[in-house]
Amino acid sequence: MPKRVLTVFGTRPEAIKMAPIVRRLGAAYGVESKVCVTAQHRQMLDQVLDLFSIRPDYDLDLMRDGQNLTYVTTAVLEGLVDVYRDARPDWVVVQGDTTTTFAASLAAFYAKIPVAHVEAGLRTGNRHSPWPEEINRCLTTRLADLHFPPTRDSYDNLVREGIDPARIVITGNPVIDALFDAVAILDEDPRRVAALRAELPAPRPEKRLILATAHRRENFDGGLERVARGLLRLAQRGDVEIIFPLHPNPNVQKAVRPILGDHPAVHLIAPLDYLPFVDLMRRATLIITDSGGVQEEAPSLGKPVLVTRDTTERPEAVHAGTVELVGTDTELLVSRASRLLDDQAAYEIMSLAHNPYGDGRAAARILEALINA
Repeated sequence: MPKRVLTVFGTRPEAIKMAPIVRRLGAAYGVESKVCVTAQHRQMLDQVLDLFSIRPDYDLDLMRDGQNLTYVTTAVLEGLVDVYRDARPDWVVVQGDTTTTFAASLAAFYAKIPVAHVEAGLRTGNRHSPWPEEINRCLTTRLADLHFPPTRDSYDNLVREGIDPARIVITGNPVIDALFDAVAILDEDPRRVAALRAELPAPRPEKRLILATAHRRENFDGGLERVARGLLRLAQRGDVEIIFPLHPNPNVQKAVRPILGDHPAVHLIAPLDYLPFVDLMRRATLIITDSGGVQEEAPSLGKPVLVTRDTTERPEAVHAGTVELVGTDTELLVSRASRLLDDQAAYEIMSLAHNPYGDGRAAARILEALINA
């Protein structure tokens, strides 16, 4: 009898990291693979589903205008009751730290279905940063039966919390698998690359490109404005241009647009699909972000990353030298970015550092562990 595996995810970052796993599960002998999306984020999720040709078997379609965490949690819990009853999975696989991840794990626990947690064991030690993701991770750990940490550090976190090492498998992070897949798509189709670039602002060739992103909730209270002021100072150098895919959250829009909206060297654009975003990362000289996924991806592309957060649950990249935490301090952001732009030796140290998050074979290790569980 085949082993029934149901993957559950709801946001774009989850979909990117789950895509290689879904592909492996779908092609595996002796596995009956099904996919459930909650659509915690609708449009941004669908972009990734289309790119990686994922056709969900179940779609809760729960996204609503003005949704809050309580709504998402309860909607996932209620929506998955019938899904779990119909799919009858032997394993539910969740990823990361979203509200979907926690609620899907809790719903599986209520249904007495084992949970496998991809990207397990990431910790900052501060329950409020990142918020609510740190608590989502910790609660999912208590609910999970099989844990797939990406690194030895995250493995050690789980062991310190009392998780049986026999239930932990270090896999690397499947985001690297997905990144390599996206790069291969780009490399194999130059005309597609040209079409993607034609839809974006074209920085002048003599200027270096800075890619910026921002969306963290903990930065809504003044932090985004301080980051925007730092980016404005960098734009005023005259030798760089900044492309900033601006998150649709009104808190992000109202913090960034008044400061950066009128500068000719700053291009505020709509959020990008995954493929053009990967291409933009490849083109950038420097990336300034508060995104966890970008911290993992950029080192494989040889791009230094300045992280506009006070804490990170991904300290491996900091230790490896590919990432530096600068928080939301305007002066620190400007000084560290300027050093990378002005000091070639400092730039090369960060751009040539080793990526600690994997070799592109995380999905294969996860598949093997599930088959043998």
